[in-house]
Amino acid sequence: MGRRRGIMSNHLKEELAKELGFYDVVQREGWGGIKAKDAGNMVKRAIELAQEQLTAQGPKS
Repeated sequence: MGRRRGIMSNHLKEELAKELGFYDVVQREGWGGIKAKDAGNMVKRAIELAQEQLTAQGPKS
């Protein structure tokens, strides 16, 4: 385990890996086996999803 606690749940990371097409690598080699580009795309997609959720909630009053 890393020193820092992850922000993303394992479930979310697995769903993103499946969506982005590298979940097979995660299953074979673990998270350390993915390319830096894939990790970056995963973070980018997580941010997009978070922004979509915030937009859907609308402004707080």
